[in-house]
Amino acid sequence: MKERQTQLEMARQGILSEDMKLCAKLENVEPETIRKGVEDGTIVVVRNNGHTSIPALAIGKGLRTKINTNIGTSKDRADLALELEKVRVSVAAGTDTIMDLSTGGDLGVIRRAVIGASTVAVGTVPIYQAAVAAVRAGKAIVEMTADDLFRAIEANGEDGVDFVTVHCGVTRRSVECIEKQGRLLGIVSRGGSILAHWMDFNNRENPLYEQYDRLLEIAKKYDMVLSLGDGLRPGCLADATDRGQVQELILLGELTRRAREQGVQVMIEGPGHVPIQQIQANMLLEKSLCNGAPFYVLGPLPTDIAPGYDHITAAIGGAIAGWAGADYLCYVTPSEHLRLPTLDDVREGVIASKIAAHIADIAKGIPGAIERDHRMARARKELDWEGQIVASLDPVRSRAWLEKSASAKEEGCTMCGDLCAVKMGRQKKAKAD
Repeated sequence: MKERQTQLEMARQGILSEDMKLCAKLENVEPETIRKGVEDGTIVVVRNNGHTSIPALAIGKGLRTKINTNIGTSKDRADLALELEKVRVSVAAGTDTIMDLSTGGDLGVIRRAVIGASTVAVGTVPIYQAAVAAVRAGKAIVEMTADDLFRAIEANGEDGVDFVTVHCGVTRRSVECIEKQGRLLGIVSRGGSILAHWMDFNNRENPLYEQYDRLLEIAKKYDMVLSLGDGLRPGCLADATDRGQVQELILLGELTRRAREQGVQVMIEGPGHVPIQQIQANMLLEKSLCNGAPFYVLGPLPTDIAPGYDHITAAIGGAIAGWAGADYLCYVTPSEHLRLPTLDDVREGVIASKIAAHIADIAKGIPGAIERDHRMARARKELDWEGQIVASLDPVRSRAWLEKSASAKEEGCTMCGDLCAVKMGRQKKAKAD
């Protein structure tokens, strides 16, 4: 049986795949823009070649800034029905992708259910499955084997996962950089921490780095996009842009080159907690070191002290990051750092991330982005409430919160009444006419 070509392999041959054509239509760009971006590595087309029930998604240079929603069970709360409802809520609110980060319950069953329920691309972090399996087998997490980890990655690909986070840049060298420099908060990535402890206990190199070609073979088989994880991302402002983070990023740039040589698509994950004045520099650094690979950022969060409001913090950082070059924003919910998100938390996180992405798209000059704002302005000028609802990023809330009252004579909200500036302007114009 002839091996199927990946999107990258087709792009290099000048072939416009059906997925590329669809992405071009969805992005309102020429198909050649997508093909050339995939060829250069500045765009990835996300869709497992066995996951045919969803449309492909293009992420990268010159395209609309995408957003991701994290869901998933834990040991304390393994409610599959709730997670599937989170999928529904996320998609309805406008997410572009779902990541299943489950660590509780039957992870295979949960993953396949999420993939079956989602109408958008699904990502995972396979090391969680390998770690949980080790614990359930009565072993310590550090006793899992390289084969255990690669079996988990293979299982995710077989199930139809579209992209996987793999912490290939957490090496003995990059961890040593952190240890020598010192960090206030240390390693905050779950996957990064697992691998750091595994390397220390086994006195061996990270198998995802040491056996990188093995990883590439699996990714190529399913045309899964590798999301090269930021296992050493800063978890607080004090640790931002330190030697460990940068050393990992340098290594990810080299791994990006190797993946592309094998026909495997790659995007890069980034920080994390970053002071606002360092956000632009972090975006430029990734684009330079990783040869323009799409950048997928968590937030970033430009302050550490807003638990309960971290969706707002992340929206501020995300808007700046998107303007400066980030292509893909991972949402942050109000419950970040505090608890597993509720359905309301999920929805709030998606909307906040959508706001950030839209602001970034206006700043980047993405074609058509500002037209929605112009439609809103025209609707406001005409006191066209239905038009304002349709133009809004969250029509559900806009409709629910809009109040009309007798005092406003059905022409306005309950804010200004006869003192409405728009109404007075219309009256002035009518008098002049």
